[in-house]
Amino acid sequence: MDIRQLRYFLAVAAERNFSRAAERLNMAQPPLSRQIQQLEQEVGASLFDRDSRPMALTDAGRLFYEQAIQVTRRMDEMKEAMRAFVTSNRPGFIVGFVPSVLYARLPDIIRGFRRAAPDVDLRLVEMMSIEQIAALKEGRIDVGFGRVRFDDPAIGREVLREERLVAALPIGHRLLAGERPIDLAELSDEAVIVYPREPRPSYADQVLSLLRDQGVKPLVVHEVRELQTALGLVAAEDGICIVPASVHMMGRRDIVFRELVQRAVSPIIISHRRGDTSPHLATMIGVIAGLYQQWGWPMPSGLMRHLAPPTGE
Repeated sequence: MDIRQLRYFLAVAAERNFSRAAERLNMAQPPLSRQIQQLEQEVGASLFDRDSRPMALTDAGRLFYEQAIQVTRRMDEMKEAMRAFVTSNRPGFIVGFVPSVLYARLPDIIRGFRRAAPDVDLRLVEMMSIEQIAALKEGRIDVGFGRVRFDDPAIGREVLREERLVAALPIGHRLLAGERPIDLAELSDEAVIVYPREPRPSYADQVLSLLRDQGVKPLVVHEVRELQTALGLVAAEDGICIVPASVHMMGRRDIVFRELVQRAVSPIIISHRRGDTSPHLATMIGVIAGLYQQWGWPMPSGLMRHLAPPTGE
């Protein structure tokens, strides 16, 4: 088993079709199929239910998927760490982020920062909101983008905006009839998928709290490690997931996103070390301020004090 086979497996799991996965990997289908078969022989279990349409992960495949995600992510982090080491003569700025904010304008902010500070070695590190607290205190990241509110005297935070939540359902689900919004009360008879499973507290707790506030007791709650796994299980008809509205930008063809009857939101929060006067943090805030003005969004007043003062006339 090698990292190449894991990436092949993840491509097939994402596409749920060997032909599309082979096209995505820029390779022929037969050698891809052989690689997956070799992988299944090595682990001693079938990873895909090839008789289902579309093809689905088996129970063993789901477990293997979560492990493969962790291994490939760690490999990517190692490559990134080595790249940072090689370019360590440049000033660095490290951004921690939760995966879901990648669909909520964070890429626009990152591109804007790179243009505003081309000489800064900007690195992105995926980590859950609660992990960002320790990472900021220890200097492992310089700013974090998360979704969980917390209080810590060493950490400053501002809510950039409240993002609307929607329901993600498998195609053909009974609640999709009539093109109407989904009432959370209807989830009492459904399996609900939440993420991440750990560390906690996390976005999963926001969703569970929302359901409790509405008096909803799901038939069963599945806790999974990450957003991609949750959506994969939705597509496999294992349950319904409540996600930020921007997630629909992933463009999945096997999931329908539907508005909720109730007003439900999740905050997008920027966190930093309290008292940080870094010019790079000021640049990041300045980029956010410029983009918010461009988009017509109100800028949180607490961030304005971090903007660099004007220089000269």
